Amino acid sequence: MATDYYAVLGVRRDASQDEIKKAFRRLARELHPDVNPDPKTQERFKEINAAYEVLSDPQKKQVYDLGGDPLSSGGMGGGAGGFGAGGFGNFSDIMDAFFGTAGQRGPRSRTRRGQDAMIRLEIDLNEAAFGTTKDLQVDTAVVCTTCSGEGAAPGTSAQTCDMCHGRGEVSQVTRSFLGQVMTSRPCPQCQGFGTVVPTPCPECAGDGRVRSRRTLTVKIPAGVDNGTRIQLAGEGEVGPGGGPAGDLYVEIQETPHEVFQRRGDDLHCTVTIPMTAGALGTKVPLQTLDGMEEIDIRPGTQSGQSVPLHGRGVTHLRGNGRGDLIVHVEVQTPGKLDAEQERLLRELAKLRGEERPTGQFQPGQQGLFSRLKDAFNGR
Repeated sequence: MATDYYAVLGVRRDASQDEIKKAFRRLARELHPDVNPDPKTQERFKEINAAYEVLSDPQKKQVYDLGGDPLSSGGMGGGAGGFGAGGFGNFSDIMDAFFGTAGQRGPRSRTRRGQDAMIRLEIDLNEAAFGTTKDLQVDTAVVCTTCSGEGAAPGTSAQTCDMCHGRGEVSQVTRSFLGQVMTSRPCPQCQGFGTVVPTPCPECAGDGRVRSRRTLTVKIPAGVDNGTRIQLAGEGEVGPGGGPAGDLYVEIQETPHEVFQRRGDDLHCTVTIPMTAGALGTKVPLQTLDGMEEIDIRPGTQSGQSVPLHGRGVTHLRGNGRGDLIVHVEVQTPGKLDAEQERLLRELAKLRGEERPTGQFQPGQQGLFSRLKDAFNGR
């Protein structure tokens, strides 16, 4: 055995492929001509490339372990030209040594995971508050039943590519200032798959999948809101070659309600009452999500005050209970009065000492907290 390739890389004879690759990377970074242009170093660099070419190839390694030298001109393996001891190792291995990763080798699979899909679903406030079940019409890619995802016409099958012989890539040796360098690229005939389909399936044109409309039943949980997305695992598009399906996302769009406005899990609405009802108090019927209820307007209610109905809002999506229903009161002052109405109001103003009110002035616009403060102070 003319050369001890294990000693050249500094590894044991029982070293694993990972240990051999790590040793080569370390030496390649240290001895590469671009890093160390010394002629002796270049010779040493050629030696480690030759050693790695033999020890990283299972067949060449077996020949070497049996006493032969696959790089010698008369040995049990191939000649030394091109990529033997006088050249450099596989170009991707050199790049791997310097940049820490090598390109994908070997044929790529025709089977790949499908893409995720998303559809929007409109529901009303009642369905969002309490949950519902919906049937959806989904138009996605499914496995082709004619070829079962194989892509080949019935009675035929994929054939090994005669250009790359199933490797999925073709190699080319070129000369550079480093010597002879081998580069690999995807096979142009099979696009890197390693196989070709002489007779594609007439139904899916060789893709292994077709478009189809199907019906899905989706359970909408109580408490969803605009923009909530529900994930349906494995209900998206089937991948090329009949690969696993992606996920389907259902995005909720809540349609506006004619009475209630939603803010989080609380509902808000405004009731307009006449001035007399605000002064004397009244009961106003309101159709809530739970049925008809009466809103108790207490005597002396002012515009801007609100009446809360606890637990009449939307169900909490995460957790127990529900939000509240807040009824905002707007007291309407009459704009036109007939003679009798005007007389009665003037009498009322006289009885209350409000014939010439001076008003109460304060800075700025009275906000919510100011109104709450006034309410607590009895104003």
